[in-house]
Amino acid sequence: MNPLQKSSAAKRQTKILATLGPASSTKEQITALVEAGANVFRLNFSHGSHENHRASVDMIRAIESETGQPLGIVADMQGPKLRIGEFKDGAVKLEIGQSFRFDLDETPGDETRVSLPHPEILQILDKDRLIFLDDGNVRVRITEKGKGFVQAVIEAGSALSNRKGFNIPDVVIPVPALTTKDKKDLTAALDMGVDWIAQSFVQTPEDVREAKDLIDGRAGLLIKLEKPAALQQFDEILKHADAVMIARGDLGVEIPPEDVPSVQKRIIRQTRAAGKPVIVATQMLESMVKNARPTRAEASDVATAVYDGTDAVMLSAETAVGAYPVKAVEMMDRICRRTESDEAYYQRMEELRPDIVEDPSDAITTAAFYVAQDIEAACIVTYTMSGSTALRMALQRPEVPILCLTPRLEVARRLSLSYGVNAVYDPESNADFTGPARHAAKIVREKGFAQTGQHFVMTAGMPFAVSGSTNILRIAKVEEK
Repeated sequence: MNPLQKSSAAKRQTKILATLGPASSTKEQITALVEAGANVFRLNFSHGSHENHRASVDMIRAIESETGQPLGIVADMQGPKLRIGEFKDGAVKLEIGQSFRFDLDETPGDETRVSLPHPEILQILDKDRLIFLDDGNVRVRITEKGKGFVQAVIEAGSALSNRKGFNIPDVVIPVPALTTKDKKDLTAALDMGVDWIAQSFVQTPEDVREAKDLIDGRAGLLIKLEKPAALQQFDEILKHADAVMIARGDLGVEIPPEDVPSVQKRIIRQTRAAGKPVIVATQMLESMVKNARPTRAEASDVATAVYDGTDAVMLSAETAVGAYPVKAVEMMDRICRRTESDEAYYQRMEELRPDIVEDPSDAITTAAFYVAQDIEAACIVTYTMSGSTALRMALQRPEVPILCLTPRLEVARRLSLSYGVNAVYDPESNADFTGPARHAAKIVREKGFAQTGQHFVMTAGMPFAVSGSTNILRIAKVEEK
């Protein structure tokens, strides 16, 4: 029997992040998503008002209170939106090989030209530079640069319409990652009490440091990898981030499609090794926006992310505007659970397990993982103040659930994003190590993680409830009530 099947409370280790929108805007709809398996909710600040998002936060918190299940909330910042201007007739037809001009003239465009209202972008466009428009459906190459314009030749694409976005690969775009709108949205989101801020358009470590300073510890910082420039400095960027999202939409436009799978695997591996959560996002079950079932390729895509060892997988339009939001979460849940039940999955986790022991806390956590394996423990229990002990345990990708007890509700909510962690807000922790063992056994039994007579492995620190002091490992048994 797969170890996950020992507990009815832990059917899945990989977490599911669901985006809220018009298709999931009521308390009843959000409750249905939680029941289907959603662990974390994304609020897309590219759309909707602050009032709308605050209402969503209030509904999530009400559901959390009713169910006793900590739920994470991610506020996703829009970031800079680079778009062309408008056309006289709303759209134009293009032909391969034709000449086309981009300039600062705000006059509506035609078949020969259109406004590019970003003078700072025109400055970096040199001859032979590629521009991708409309998510890569149109590709042009610069042939000439003049004052306030560039001339280009159409290499791919047959049509272009108003306000389409554009991407310029292989260059750092000279615009800040946090716009004026983002800063207002970030302040509002923090006031709402969200758990994570997702930062878009990250290119440099300086971008991350700026966001980190603005957040000032009030939420975790989740950086979105969507620009190739960020890949070039990822080691340094990762040092400042609290979690990483592989946003394969824009990233897949700016790097060759054949590079996306290897980049995904590398980023998951590096982020895991750093002990930080990593999310795979974009177009995972895209066809379920309109259809009740995904394609086989989409199911395989989700499974691949799970086999790679991601902490979480994300649904975007599927739950925000799709016709089958609950079915999409149910399908994601089924794919994740089926993948995790494959013997090859745990073999893969063993192969990818980082061998990192940097301090006593790491040593205790690693030892707890192996002891749990040796005694076939029902689960692993961690007491934590900051969440670091639970993150260390999640890094190991154990086959059994991680039950994390914390007296800080905000920590429990943030940990809802981490692999295998079942966080419990537990303000009644005792102050000695024999007390917490009995207390943990009671919660383990009540939550369905173990039955009477089964063992669990527990880690904690002395002095108790002091962050960063994990130094004790104990094997405990669930006794009769």
